[in-house]
Amino acid sequence: MLAVREALDFLLAAARPVAETEKVATLEANGRVLAEDQVSPLDVPAADNTQMDGYAVRAADCAGGAARLQVAQRIPAGSVGQPLAAGTAARIFTGALIPQGADAVVMQEQCEVDGDYVIVKHTPAAGEWIRRAGEDVRSGAVILPAGTRLRGQELGLAASVGLATLPVRRRLRVAVFFTGDELAMPGEPLKPGAIYNSNRFTLRGLLENLGCEFTDYGIVPDSLQATRDTLREAARAHDLIITSGGVSVGEEDHIKPAVEAEGRLNMWQIAVKPGKPLAFGEVRRQGDTEGGAETDAAFFIGLPGNPVSSFITFLLFVRPFVLRLQGVTGAVEPRTIMMRADFNWPKPDRRNEFLRVRMNEGGGLDLFPNQGSGVLTSTVWADGLVDNPPGQAIAPGDVVRFIPLSALSY
Repeated sequence: MLAVREALDFLLAAARPVAETEKVATLEANGRVLAEDQVSPLDVPAADNTQMDGYAVRAADCAGGAARLQVAQRIPAGSVGQPLAAGTAARIFTGALIPQGADAVVMQEQCEVDGDYVIVKHTPAAGEWIRRAGEDVRSGAVILPAGTRLRGQELGLAASVGLATLPVRRRLRVAVFFTGDELAMPGEPLKPGAIYNSNRFTLRGLLENLGCEFTDYGIVPDSLQATRDTLREAARAHDLIITSGGVSVGEEDHIKPAVEAEGRLNMWQIAVKPGKPLAFGEVRRQGDTEGGAETDAAFFIGLPGNPVSSFITFLLFVRPFVLRLQGVTGAVEPRTIMMRADFNWPKPDRRNEFLRVRMNEGGGLDLFPNQGSGVLTSTVWADGLVDNPPGQAIAPGDVVRFIPLSALSY
């Protein structure tokens, strides 16, 4: 069996980021991936300004303590004051430009107003409470490198230097379908032996969080021909095809022969629990390739059918692969935090386990009592996973690797 790291390295090495780009409004760029470095056309701040409401002064005028200065002008944010004469002060408000001649700001709490005068009860140092021009961003500096996945803070930084549009890679096009004649949709009556298709909802939600465009082909009948037909249709206009179920080698598991007939496939047994079976390959495109397809094949990933196995393998393998296809150049693997286990795990598996846990008020981790691969309630109760190495028992107080689910939800 492949180790988790080996399988992930293989996937990431095979990823071909989409090449097509477009310009979008910065307001509409959340979750997109930058196609080019973004360079600031200006200094931020553009000029020296105050961090506080207070009084702009010459520090030398306040050197003796309790200086009494005439308030000669008032400078709100967005206006430009006059040069500050010696022996005077300017009433100034947060964000306003520092007038010529002033070299410090005294916060209003350290001052007392006396008619047209202010008594400064503080001895300021030169530069106190002043934001210097360019201290945040220098003109000509790269503020956001290509390959950055844009969040609210990146959009705010782009806006702060006046970038109204951003060049981004086009959205990844993903096709999904689900195999199993036993599957039914919520709202339909359950026949004997049937189950509701929870994976359809889980995977769609995860793909939406990643900003993918996707086509949902629904539940495909358990037949080789139906599976091949759906693969061919999905490959025409998509970069990636994801399936759930049918990746074993039973008589009713048609994913393996279907993908092998339409392309190529690697069937992996991965040393991961929950999970284990994972299929990766490509499906050839035939005829017209709609939507500007850039290669003659679509990537294929087949996930297990068990709900928790599908969820965990998506987070561990599909999410990093999707981010790389989108053009993200930084780290895409789940990041871990070392935390204290407040539970006992005396009988570890020989595979790399991912245990559903939740942080407690004492700063430790509690374990969901049922770690079965079909127990979907564990994924809702948990706020993270413990990445437990093969054969590693856990006792209360041990330090373990914790992966917050919040870091994998966008």
